Amino acid sequence: MIDTRTAPYAALILRVSLGVLLVAHGLLKVFVFTVPGTVQFFETIGYPGVFAYAVILGELGGGLLLILGLYTRWIALALVPILVGATVQHLPNGWMFASAGGGYEFPVLWTVLLFVQALLGDGAYALKLPVPARGLQDAH
Repeated sequence: MIDTRTAPYAALILRVSLGVLLVAHGLLKVFVFTVPGTVQFFETIGYPGVFAYAVILGELGGGLLLILGLYTRWIALALVPILVGATVQHLPNGWMFASAGGGYEFPVLWTVLLFVQALLGDGAYALKLPVPARGLQDAH
C-alpha cells in the first residue's frame, strides 16, 4: 500500500537526486571534457557529434527542470533516450560499472528511475506553471 502522506516526499527526493546527478554530468561534459571534447568522444564511439549538444542540453536543462519540478513527467520521459544511448554505448563492457570502460548497470538504473519518476509525478515542493487554455469554454 502506498503511504499517501510520504509518497510526495519520496517523489521529491527522487526528482531532486536525478536532477542533481544529471546537472553534474552535464557540467562534467562542459567544464572537464569540454564541449568540443565531448563532441569528439561521441564521434569516436559511433554517435553523430551533434548528439553531444543534445545530451549536454538534456542533462543541464532537464536536470534543472527536474530539480525545480517543472513538467516532471514529460522531462523524465524526454531524458530516457539519453540514458538508453548511454546504456547501448556501455553494453559491450558488461554489466558492472567497475568494468573497463564502465558497464551498463548505472545507465539502466537511471533509465528505470526516470520511468519511476514519470509514473510518480512531481512530488512535494514542485513549481507549477499554469496550463494554457485549450480553446473557448462552452459559451452556453
